[in-house]
Amino acid sequence: MVRSNWFPILLGIIILYVVIHSLPAKQAAPPHSTSASDDNEWEPPDINALPDDSAGNSIRYGKDLIVNTAKYFGPKGSIAHITNGMNCQNCHIDGGTKSFGNSFAAVATSYPKFRERSGRVESIEWRVKECMERSLNGKSVDSLDRTMKAMVAYIKWVGKDVKKGDRPTGAGLRDLTFLNRAADPSNGKAIYQQQCQRCHGTNGEGQLRFDSIDYAYPPLWGPHSYNVSAGLYRISRLAAYVKDNMPFGIASFKTPQLSDEEAWDVAAYISSQSRPALFFRYDWPNIAGKPIDYPFGPYRDNFSETQHKFGPFEPIKKARVPLTVKNN
Repeated sequence: MVRSNWFPILLGIIILYVVIHSLPAKQAAPPHSTSASDDNEWEPPDINALPDDSAGNSIRYGKDLIVNTAKYFGPKGSIAHITNGMNCQNCHIDGGTKSFGNSFAAVATSYPKFRERSGRVESIEWRVKECMERSLNGKSVDSLDRTMKAMVAYIKWVGKDVKKGDRPTGAGLRDLTFLNRAADPSNGKAIYQQQCQRCHGTNGEGQLRFDSIDYAYPPLWGPHSYNVSAGLYRISRLAAYVKDNMPFGIASFKTPQLSDEEAWDVAAYISSQSRPALFFRYDWPNIAGKPIDYPFGPYRDNFSETQHKFGPFEPIKKARVPLTVKNN
């Protein structure tokens, strides 16, 4: 009788053991391999929280203009035909809200400000004008136009929670360390073919959407791309943009897909290709204020245009009298 009483208990223990050991093991969380500055990473405000009033509607309209610029101002634009068919968000990812995707995080808090490129104190309206003329290779709308007011309202709203003078992690573009060699367009071509060509095309022509109003993937060179006076024509800016954002939809500054060297080299390849050559007479009134990688002389130093375009940049940096000029 004693033996029979222990049998169900023993059977229960065996069943419990089997059940416990058949449960899936709890997976350890992957290490969060980001820098300490992530604690200060900027988060954009929620556009769904905007009120349904005139101010909220203006901000929403501004976002639509940034995201779908070509719909309004491109070759088939509903308002005017004054730009190349690219959208502002082709350079300012997710409407300027992606960290280190050329975000608008610090725009509202830093403007108006003096910039060496124009040699003047610039407003946000002036910066939008410049983007339309350079990155969109077109003409600008008037500073008092409803569309300009809406875009400025949106840009200011995006950075509304950033304190004056602050530059949170994720603002604009991240500066990459200079290579100890010149960036190599030949290496960059191979990287382009492996990583970029399937979206941007063999000849950098991009891919139009089915309605041909704007681009699903923008042109990286050629007649419909940004011109040589745009910020992304400088390879330090383009390399930083590529490093933290490409391939599109996969890469971020936390999960980059390319090495620094690959980003520099592919930027060199893209910037070696032909594009609209539009210059502005008022640019760089003080040549000492030109960024190290600005590829057009004259310069205050004796380095060539080729070295200013591709590097190596450290010798130029060391030869310069220290300036307080931020990359523009």
